[in-house]
Amino acid sequence: MPDLADFYRFIVSIPVADRPPHLRRCLESIHQQLALHGYGGGITIVVAEDSRDPHCIGQHKALVAEYRGKGLDVMHVDLPEQYQMLHSIPEAQRRHLGRLLTAQPAERFYRKGQAANRNLSYLKMLALTQDRGRTLYYLVDSDQLFLPAIDYFHSISQIFQATDALMLTGKLVGDPPVSPAVMAANFLDDVSAFLHEIADYAPQEACSFHRDTPLPGDAAYHDMARMFGFEHKQEHFDYRCPLVGDHDHAACLDTFAGRLQAFFFGEHLTRKTAYQDDGKPMGLAPARTVYPGNYIVNFEGLKYIIPFGHLRLRMSGPTAGRLIQAEIGARFASANLPMLHRRTTEDTGDDFRPGVEQQQDAAIDISDEFERQFFGDLMLFSVVEFLKTHTLEQLTDVGLLQQVAGKVEADLLGLYQAKHEAVNARLEGLEQWVNQEQHWWRGTSAMRQIAQFLRNIERNFSDQSLAWRQIQSETHRVGRKAQILDALLHYRSERDAWDQLFT
Repeated sequence: MPDLADFYRFIVSIPVADRPPHLRRCLESIHQQLALHGYGGGITIVVAEDSRDPHCIGQHKALVAEYRGKGLDVMHVDLPEQYQMLHSIPEAQRRHLGRLLTAQPAERFYRKGQAANRNLSYLKMLALTQDRGRTLYYLVDSDQLFLPAIDYFHSISQIFQATDALMLTGKLVGDPPVSPAVMAANFLDDVSAFLHEIADYAPQEACSFHRDTPLPGDAAYHDMARMFGFEHKQEHFDYRCPLVGDHDHAACLDTFAGRLQAFFFGEHLTRKTAYQDDGKPMGLAPARTVYPGNYIVNFEGLKYIIPFGHLRLRMSGPTAGRLIQAEIGARFASANLPMLHRRTTEDTGDDFRPGVEQQQDAAIDISDEFERQFFGDLMLFSVVEFLKTHTLEQLTDVGLLQQVAGKVEADLLGLYQAKHEAVNARLEGLEQWVNQEQHWWRGTSAMRQIAQFLRNIERNFSDQSLAWRQIQSETHRVGRKAQILDALLHYRSERDAWDQLFT
């Protein structure tokens, strides 16, 4: 039995906004993790509230009480407490932290954004710290689960004992950690392949979609995986029917069609990734991306924050990762300790997701998230390109930044244009084929759901979609680029103010 003095104490932060079902599953996964593997070093869980709906806040508090009754050391940090913690920072220092921690007023201190809420939870974790040298801080998102097969806390404790790592991150398995805005082309490939195959089977025949097929690899879900150094090697991935027991093709199609709308909330039916145990939980590799819902730092590592939350852009984790990598090198590491990522919940359907709006008649609008994806990519790849030939200290050179961002913008517009054309070509062909009269699904509820899905693809990816018009608007791009450049120019000064909190 290891000496308990060898174990780190963990403080786990779970930011949550209007997602009681997700929070339940996340807390339950921690409860099961400790039941299976135990941990003697002590684990305190901080549920950091960011909900607008009072009913959701009440449910979150009830869940905290329920799991406290099951033995978890878990607490709920509500909005008034967060506001008080923020304003306990001296005003002279706080005014330099507004873009990291939020400047929202007390009466609107909700939905501050995942980055601001996570960063505010650092203040609570800091207040709970008793031994700076023996405490690790674990940042987890509410839509992620600990996998039972992995003994996370013992493995992470050993990694920090055996190495000089400041920050450790792990990938995600399950649903892709990207927006549907960059998955539509390959998803339409998979939808088309499934429908073409099932069309040739009799609806009452036994389901044929339970065969072993290759698992998707890294970034297989991403239409532009090459930007990240990955190559797609398959034209499509097969649908794996989740039904158990005897069932026919009609039931398989009903289930498939019933989950199509979940794509717009981040679920990919055919390109989920799975945990693959390499037998090396202690093995580390250099990291370049912070997975915001799965990273761990020691006290010194609290300085290496995910910035730019005020912009509400996607790709904040990869952008922060490149900046952190440039600063601390190999002390920012990745381990094969992934979390299970579940965008949606089967019991309630599609839950709150920033940037996605469920409208009347099952219409879904992802224009806000789509816009934030493009400009998140612009920020990320501007940082990547900048750091190829310049140092972090040169981030204050506005001329260099403008030059790099301009080049990246031109390249990105070309990539998005090609993806846009590919999505619409696939959509047109699939719509024409699906509506042919010989198909046995004509007039079924599955057909109506497929048609609604295709309408939502058109709504969000056509030339008339709001997001596409924003991306094509030079005026809009000029405004967004100015915000991005301003954030990069102030990165170091804001980090200096942040770092002072941990001296």
